[in-house]
Amino acid sequence: MEPLAIKVKIGDREYPMRVKPEDEGKIRHAGKLINEKLRKYKSEFGLDDTTDLLAMVAFDCMVESLETHEVNAGDSEHIQRSLAHISALLSKTL
Repeated sequence: MEPLAIKVKIGDREYPMRVKPEDEGKIRHAGKLINEKLRKYKSEFGLDDTTDLLAMVAFDCMVESLETHEVNAGDSEHIQRSLAHISALLSKTL
């Protein structure tokens, strides 16, 4: 399929993008989440500078990403230990 030409508004600007049709919903949702965070920070801190607000949103998103990565790494280690235990049990049985 051909990429779709869409525009996503972030803050006070529109950004043209070419996206896969199957990614359009995800891209638009990401834009909506960014705008929600912008409004949240603007009301909480009384900031009007878009650059400062975008920097705060970027920082917040990076912290969330790092936290998710830590959780996933912990889950991965737990799964690997469980699989090793199951494998050892199977080896004993066979």
